[in-house]
Amino acid sequence: MRQFSEFDRYLLEKFPIKEEYLNDPDRPLIYELLHVEKHTGTRLGRIYTRHGIVHTPMFMPVGTQASVKNVSPRDLEEINAQFILSNTYHLWVRPGDDLIAEAGGLHKFMQWDGPILTDSGGFQVWSLSKNNKISEEGVTFKNHVDGAEMFLSPEVAMRIQNNLGSDIMMQLDEAIPYFESYEYVQNSVERTTRWAERAKAAHARPKDQSLFGIVQGAGFKELRKLSAEGLVALDLPGYAVGGLSVGESKEEMNRVLDFTMPLLPADKPRYLMGVAAPDSLFDSAMRGIDMFDSVLPTRIGRNGTLMTDNGRIVITNGKFARDFSLIDEHTDDFGSQHFTKAYLHHLFKANELYAQNIASVHNLRYLLKLMEDMRKSILEDNFLEFRAEVLEKYGYNKPNARLF
Repeated sequence: MRQFSEFDRYLLEKFPIKEEYLNDPDRPLIYELLHVEKHTGTRLGRIYTRHGIVHTPMFMPVGTQASVKNVSPRDLEEINAQFILSNTYHLWVRPGDDLIAEAGGLHKFMQWDGPILTDSGGFQVWSLSKNNKISEEGVTFKNHVDGAEMFLSPEVAMRIQNNLGSDIMMQLDEAIPYFESYEYVQNSVERTTRWAERAKAAHARPKDQSLFGIVQGAGFKELRKLSAEGLVALDLPGYAVGGLSVGESKEEMNRVLDFTMPLLPADKPRYLMGVAAPDSLFDSAMRGIDMFDSVLPTRIGRNGTLMTDNGRIVITNGKFARDFSLIDEHTDDFGSQHFTKAYLHHLFKANELYAQNIASVHNLRYLLKLMEDMRKSILEDNFLEFRAEVLEKYGYNKPNARLF
């Protein structure tokens, strides 16, 4: 059973659940604004879903193939994960969305009773496959497992996600490189909007699952406006900002968010994909983002890199071989509070698989706790002070610091 952190339990007492939102038969997702930080306008919110409520801003661990790598559902519960993400493309390729539907849906299949978001699979189609052919109807490609030719359209993406039974589904969009020409991006934006219309029409479970649109447009203000206006007109339950954190500078990402966020409805959740760096979490939340995800914490964890209150630690470095201090006394997951750096160093050097679990769970808990504390700073109207404290400890002000 999913747990709430101490602060989130406090939020439940301070802002009682609205039963009419929790049990609304027609709206499977509702956003409630709880508080606006008086200095920055950063929002503290609550999202109601069919699988429970969550507080925002929040970070979602990524369980690409119905599993967060090296992390069990029990681990996720113990570190107070609120929401997780799975991947439409990978689950379609194997084991197949029909099989998961037969198992009772993704929640039962992977034994996770909290909310789940599934992406559309579009990013993987473009990043993992070669010789993609895009048309108005969709995209033809060869999958990365056996090279079989497949076809993904807005309708197919909706059918797969309806079978998976996720709480939030993403429309199919084109994952274009950031630095494409204006003409190319404009054509892609217009097609993505048409695909969103088709996705909405194909959505077979609107009372159980929520469809989010994805605002594209690269770095072009006019095209972001065109994309947002087209998607907002569809009155979807929520919106994502796509095409960011793909190689552009953080200054450029913030610039795009500055002119994009005011275009999106204030009464619906906003989602930024693929972001986990602490400075970007702060900067994006301050601009109105409510939801984040990234494979970063588990990916670097599997390689022995830890995110801590004192910055980046590469636990495989020789200096930790006889370091008998706790992994991270400020992070409250089991491994960080019970094992020493020397022990984790040994596990990695001995190629023990448990090392990857300890490091991955630790990194996820670091980010989840960071978001809990961020929510607290919003309620207490000291967001900027908290941001400065975290980034100073992490090492953002140190010259030539390696952060990840």
